[in-house]
Amino acid sequence: MKESFIDRLLSRKGLYAAFWIIGIAMVTVLIVFTARLSKEVPPIPQTVKSVSGDTLYTYNDVVDGKVFFQQFDLTDYGTLLGMGAYLGPDFSAEFFHKRAEFLYEYYAKEIFQKSRKELNSMELAGVKERVKQDFRKETFLKENGVLYSPGSALAYQENKKYLVNFLVNGDKSRAWRSGVIRKEEAEKISAFVDWSQLVASSIRPGTNRTWSNNWPKEPLVDQDTNWNSHFYSLWEFLLLWPLSIAVVFIAYEYFFKTREEEALEKPFEVKAMFASQKKLLKYVPIVSLFLLIQVIIGGYMAHLYMDPVNNFIISQEILPFNVMRALHTNIAILWVAIGWLVGGLLIAPWVANEDLKFPWLVDVLWVALLVVGGGGLTGIYLGATGHMREVWFWLGNEGRELLNLGRVWDIGLVIGLVMWFLMVVSLVRKAKENNILVGTIIWSAFGVATLYIAGMMPIHKIVPNYTVDDYYRWWVVHLWVELTFELFAAGVLAYLTVLLGLVSRKTAERIMLFELGLIMASGTLGVGHHYWWQGLDEYWIAVGGIFSALEPLPLVLLMIEAWKNKEDIRKQGQDFPYAVPFMWLAGSATLNWFGAGFLGMVINTPTVNYYAHGTYLIMPHGHVALLGAFGYISLAFIYFTARTNALVNHLEWNDRLSQWGFWLLTIGVILFALPTIIIGFMQTEVAFESGYYAARSREVLEKVSGWIMFRVVPDTMMIFGAAIVFYDTVKKVYLSRKISA
Repeated sequence: MKESFIDRLLSRKGLYAAFWIIGIAMVTVLIVFTARLSKEVPPIPQTVKSVSGDTLYTYNDVVDGKVFFQQFDLTDYGTLLGMGAYLGPDFSAEFFHKRAEFLYEYYAKEIFQKSRKELNSMELAGVKERVKQDFRKETFLKENGVLYSPGSALAYQENKKYLVNFLVNGDKSRAWRSGVIRKEEAEKISAFVDWSQLVASSIRPGTNRTWSNNWPKEPLVDQDTNWNSHFYSLWEFLLLWPLSIAVVFIAYEYFFKTREEEALEKPFEVKAMFASQKKLLKYVPIVSLFLLIQVIIGGYMAHLYMDPVNNFIISQEILPFNVMRALHTNIAILWVAIGWLVGGLLIAPWVANEDLKFPWLVDVLWVALLVVGGGGLTGIYLGATGHMREVWFWLGNEGRELLNLGRVWDIGLVIGLVMWFLMVVSLVRKAKENNILVGTIIWSAFGVATLYIAGMMPIHKIVPNYTVDDYYRWWVVHLWVELTFELFAAGVLAYLTVLLGLVSRKTAERIMLFELGLIMASGTLGVGHHYWWQGLDEYWIAVGGIFSALEPLPLVLLMIEAWKNKEDIRKQGQDFPYAVPFMWLAGSATLNWFGAGFLGMVINTPTVNYYAHGTYLIMPHGHVALLGAFGYISLAFIYFTARTNALVNHLEWNDRLSQWGFWLLTIGVILFALPTIIIGFMQTEVAFESGYYAARSREVLEKVSGWIMFRVVPDTMMIFGAAIVFYDTVKKVYLSRKISA
């Protein structure tokens, strides 16, 4: 019988070809967009002057301000153009709003000789039009310079005075400590923040939009999103459900339908561990310890979100919020990365059926990771607290959200990742069979090892323009995480389900290739949903709306199929020794769909993104996706290593503690999503009705203080879950007794 086009397309060869076609097309478009970058970004003016001729600040002031903004890690306290942490203000929106308020008062007195509060509705409308004229028709962000009206010049001086006082003297009610930033440094930061306010409020030449595509909403000058955001959002919602149905139909009609005709491979049986694999045992408690430290810091931060005024056990002078937030996110990156390194080094000798030529390299990598991790985390603390002013860039806190490691530690991390890749590939290339599952793991591992470099250019200094800098930062945060990490995850999940005898090799290969195509189609240009409000052009609204929600769906279906086969094994009374690692893998696929897919789709449509950007609504997506897409795979790897050691050495093994840790973490992170979604919805409503500045105010959060307090429940569950995982892994690796004969 002749194969149809659909049959050929969804065959192993067809899916493989489709993956490469999609991948090449998407990367080509991204390169073209990158080449256009210099024509899109908002310029840094040579001077910003008043029309009277007074210079307010210069190009160098803006660049120096960016240096100090990064050095003291203000992005992990508040946000700039919506990107950063949510305890402090959005500095751009705050300067924008305060400038508008000042101009209302200024023009009320100039035109009507009254204060703003004394104006009637008709007079207020006239003042509003005058303020809009100041923003839209008198102030233009140009490379050769900006001219401020007398009113805007005075508004800047007031904004500068306010911010310098805040940064230097602190504000306990907002959990910002004094004594770190000096007056002259704060003055430079004010210039940088005012530049970002110009990005948000001044019109891009040749358009009726600001450089930030009208973000944020500011009712004082009638700034709001345009029809295009709603248009693209409507089409995304219209297409999401039929595409989801199509994915499920294709999976069951073409991938799982023939499962009974394709024999499952004999489950993997381990009889011995190679020397390099034994050395991986010392990595196991490091991963679970870093997880525990991360969630404890998360609990500390949650208290400060709830009550920024009072200390929580330890003084904020010792543990300031911005430093703890940077440690919270970077420790997560470290333990996830270390766990994945363990997985690659565990699997590679089995694939090649031989060990590394120099097993001691595993010890070298372990020491290197501890040095980079310990040095980097110490630098994050000392840099942001002002103890590394001369060497902050190299050894301190680089102050870019999620990429805080000083440049020396960045370089060390890349060297470690490349070393890991070379160790793994040196073995896998010796495999007798050219296995597409293993090949996917290896070449995505190459991407993991090298794409991090995108966030390190130029290697010796900061990028002067914030928009250019953040463009490449998102290459790491999005493309590193949502592309190469996702490709690695797809290969790992498919390989391990085959290894455990739960899914046939052909089924796993087809579903993995289908997933790879979806990842390349949505993950590559999906980076655009981070771009369009920070200074890049409007087409990123459409580009960034690609359906990232579909990415994890095939892997969820794969794990459902694997789970069904595992249950068949259990019902037949057969032993399944790797039940605990499989539990974490199944949890990974499920939380990946919920966090990266479902919650990601909630915030990624342009309309919702416009109003919800920089609100609590982003939190559940980030937290659940981190554990689901990456964290649980890391934990699966360390449990895989511990279980293999127990089987080889005939050690006692009990699943109960592992299950308690799993369910406390899983239920905890799902419950965490509940209050943050509710708070985020309310903030989004306030942003829609009253503007973004109002949505980020402390007064708004006080109205939902009960939901903020509710976070104690999921946070406590996750801390106990992580503590159990740490104790459990230490016990299983070091304290388990041999089974008596």
